[in-house]
Amino acid sequence: MTLPVAAGGPRDSDAGPVTRRAHDGFQQRYGVPPAGSWAAPGRVNLIGEHTDYNDGFVLPFALPHRTVVAAGPAEPAGPTAQGGPAAPAGPAAQGGPAAQGGPAEPGWTVWSEQSGEEIAFSAADADRPGAVDGWGGYVAGVVWALREAGYPVPAARMAIASDVPLGAGLSSSAALEAAVLTALADLGGIGPDRLPVDRRPALAQRAENGYAGVPCGIMDQSASIRCRAGHALFLDCRSLDVDHVPFDLAAAGLAVLVVDTRAPHRHVSGEYAARRAACERAAGLLGVPALRDVPVDGLPAALDRLPDDPTRRRVRHVVTENHRVRETVTLLRSGRVREIGPLLTASHASMRDDFEITVPEVDVAVTAALAGGAYGARMTGGGFGGCVLALVDADAADRVAATVGAAYADHGFPPPTFFTALPCAGAERIH
Repeated sequence: MTLPVAAGGPRDSDAGPVTRRAHDGFQQRYGVPPAGSWAAPGRVNLIGEHTDYNDGFVLPFALPHRTVVAAGPAEPAGPTAQGGPAAPAGPAAQGGPAAQGGPAEPGWTVWSEQSGEEIAFSAADADRPGAVDGWGGYVAGVVWALREAGYPVPAARMAIASDVPLGAGLSSSAALEAAVLTALADLGGIGPDRLPVDRRPALAQRAENGYAGVPCGIMDQSASIRCRAGHALFLDCRSLDVDHVPFDLAAAGLAVLVVDTRAPHRHVSGEYAARRAACERAAGLLGVPALRDVPVDGLPAALDRLPDDPTRRRVRHVVTENHRVRETVTLLRSGRVREIGPLLTASHASMRDDFEITVPEVDVAVTAALAGGAYGARMTGGGFGGCVLALVDADAADRVAATVGAAYADHGFPPPTFFTALPCAGAERIH
């Protein structure tokens, strides 16, 4: 087989397929061209799983798979919703033209290519977390987070297209939030002087936590907004300091093979929230602000203080995973890219055995990738499905993919899909 290559470097031009679909969808839906198009990428987390909400360290990089928002002023143009409470308005309308004439001003109308739905919501809906649900909740959540922070949010119309796979652990929700946030900030004249780029991920995370009700950490939004092409993003999730670590796979003759295991990935299933609650409970028992504050050389003593084996295993994963992230960064800074492979594999073993968030499909993919010659492999994302990444020689990607495919057939799993990825850049205006 010949795998699709998702490479870093320049973005698709204005004629890029996703951008064109968003632009054309806007024009067909609203009868006028959009004021512009804004894009934000999905991400792969190289290493550092379930460490972000423990104030720890993560190392994602952005994919060129992206969500594009074509946007323009609401019709009639002009009204702007100032931050703060709004006068009551009608409930969110969903399902296309049923929102007769759009919402009462100020308001937002959003069409999704993927669902084929149009939703319309008012300022009152945006000010009530949960009033808009489904995919529209992520859009309304961004409006809510901006308004709550005191920013003027322009009434707008939007059309959304995306090639970020859904349910694959590649942060499709963060890509949507980041693209909408970037679009609304530009439309509202909220430039980097008023809303610096380093403050934007927290607003996008606030939208997901506080409005959509998903207790995610800040990694996904940070990657979608702050990544650079050719680099991995070393993020300290407590201070929010970042370091752009060179990750030049091509120069090393390597590639990251991404395996979409086709096992559904759902953060809102309750398991993600349960793991987070267990970590917070353990930090309280240990008398530290977060598990990031447990040093790896103090781990044995910390484990002795915990009341049960499941809690001990959750803590061991987080503490050792933070250590693996820092070791990976050290190797990458030294140009020793191949040597990160065993750290990736150790991360997967920890997620499987200590954090208990893998499923058979991802475990089979990791085992098969290693058997096919990968230097290291691990599940990426919140767990319970999603994608696996494998560090491979660039000329061996097809062979490793074939090995994984054969293993899936042997286990009776649906065929996985594959692509090779190089690091791309974060959210930006593209038209």
